[in-house]
Amino acid sequence: MGFIVNYKIHIGNSIEQLSEYFAQLLNDKINNSEDHFDIALSGGSTPKNIFEYLAVHHKNTIQWNKVKFYWGDERCVPPSDSESNYKMAYDSILHKLQIPTSNIFRIKGENNPKLEADIYSSVVLNQLNSVNNYPRFDLIMLGLGEDGHTASIFPNQISLLNSDKIYSTALHPGSGQTRITITGRVINNASSVVFIAVGKNKSKVVGEIINQKGNYKDYPASFINPLDGELYWVIDEEAASRISQLNRKTQL
Repeated sequence: MGFIVNYKIHIGNSIEQLSEYFAQLLNDKINNSEDHFDIALSGGSTPKNIFEYLAVHHKNTIQWNKVKFYWGDERCVPPSDSESNYKMAYDSILHKLQIPTSNIFRIKGENNPKLEADIYSSVVLNQLNSVNNYPRFDLIMLGLGEDGHTASIFPNQISLLNSDKIYSTALHPGSGQTRITITGRVINNASSVVFIAVGKNKSKVVGEIINQKGNYKDYPASFINPLDGELYWVIDEEAASRISQLNRKTQL
């Protein structure tokens, strides 16, 4: 699994501008899908802002009835817990758009983690088309940690990038909290992968990954490079502040 090579960058001035760009990108891809559209959502404050924007400004402009919702990772907590990625997405967009439960496939964080990772792997395998012997998501949203982690693949568990499993368990290196996460081979099998990062606190890791300098080889996010799909970086000016001018030439 090599480092990122081909990517498209969109740099925005505000979360609203980034949200609108993401909305248009999502809308185009949904419109070009034949039957339904499989998306894996990310947790975090920035995706929450994007979800809320979509619910307000694109409730009637996107064919939400075609979309099936999954998650890239989940904390092992009940769905009512404030830390639940499912709860965040449900409250900020799914409930507001009245998405039917038949189109929502949540990771059950309240279950035994290893058992649920296997169960969810089977759900995804049965629901999605298989390409290259792995299920293919139409789009996977990814966040980016200051330590270079993405989904719940942390630097000290980088072997998850090459795992044969579809979903697996992980431990947050700071809190020790158990997570369930998508694995690297499934991420890199997606038709589209979208990194979303904002803020100056993300500029160091973004700059090192895009410029391929510093500690980028230690960052799981550096290895996200879809086999035959598209990779997008959707970031604000602060997060992009350390990207070299040469690499900015790929900006959309």
